[in-house]
Amino acid sequence: MPVPGDVCDIVLVDLLTGEQKVIADSRGFDTQMGAHVQWGATDSQLLFNDMDCEAWQPFGVLMDPLTGDRQKLSGTVYMASRDGTKVASTCLKRTGLTQPGYGVLVPEAHVPLNDGAVDDDGLSVTDLETNTTRLVCSYKRILEEATPAYDPDLYVGRGWYGFHVKWNPQGDRIMMVVRCIVPDKSVPEHRSVISMAEDGADIRVAVGEEIWANGGHHPDWHPDGESVTMNLKQDGSRLDLIRIGLDGTGLELLTSVQGSGHPTLHPNRRHILTDVYLHEKLSYGDGTGPIRWIDCEADTEEPVIRINNDPPYPGPKRELRIDPHSAWDRTYQRIVFNGCDNGVRRVYLADLSEKLDTE
Repeated sequence: MPVPGDVCDIVLVDLLTGEQKVIADSRGFDTQMGAHVQWGATDSQLLFNDMDCEAWQPFGVLMDPLTGDRQKLSGTVYMASRDGTKVASTCLKRTGLTQPGYGVLVPEAHVPLNDGAVDDDGLSVTDLETNTTRLVCSYKRILEEATPAYDPDLYVGRGWYGFHVKWNPQGDRIMMVVRCIVPDKSVPEHRSVISMAEDGADIRVAVGEEIWANGGHHPDWHPDGESVTMNLKQDGSRLDLIRIGLDGTGLELLTSVQGSGHPTLHPNRRHILTDVYLHEKLSYGDGTGPIRWIDCEADTEEPVIRINNDPPYPGPKRELRIDPHSAWDRTYQRIVFNGCDNGVRRVYLADLSEKLDTE
């Protein structure tokens, strides 16, 4: 397992030649999301996190991998808007309090704890043009202003923390998964999916604790940028692939095909791509699982890829597990996903353009 202060490499891969080149390093990473390496608007805009190990303060980096020019950002990186003008993030030092692997590694003494829905932590947005960062929405505001309203009685004695943060395709709203835990984690966390305008206004709850408590995972933006998709157990038994409005209304079933893994809806609004966790029934039981191609119009599915995602050492809290987590490129013709080849974690790329052309 890595420890605070360890170094990871930032690697650039040429997809035409296969050449791999280390272009930077980072101490601001964790085991599932790495350093949150991602592209901005162009090939000259690469974003990731690093760490000041004297103050144990993470910070974002904006780098041109073609020239090596880099700029230290005033905030951290969870996700950049597609136009490359803004970056949204929660506190990455606190992320591991609810689930290890998704923030940055710092000594335990440097991890701030939240007593309830605090007013000095929440969602921050960094303007890349001015390199200024603003806390656009605190957890206190979320509790007090969200629509529909939270039931405060459900959250007594719970610390509020942010998890996944996602810009919608249009770049005008931000989705955030909120997790609320008791300090000793003696009872299950309370989770909700919220969204807000880029300036922190118009806070809405798409999926509250009352619905999510039945079971479910992995919300994502619908391509319309005005609703949410996710796996959800509506009757407490099987996972359904659903769509729901930003205020929790208009829940609809996308397909009768069972949900799993990390679903993402193609912009054609017909096809869902998702993977399978090893513990889910749709796994093959031998350490491998399918990348699933679901046709919502025909209500059918097929496995387009079979991948091993059972690492030889998953970690004491499964921090080193390998989720395939298939995701589209920006042309929506190819996908990338994770796998385990002879005990080594790797990233794979597959071209699905023929599937899209024939259906």
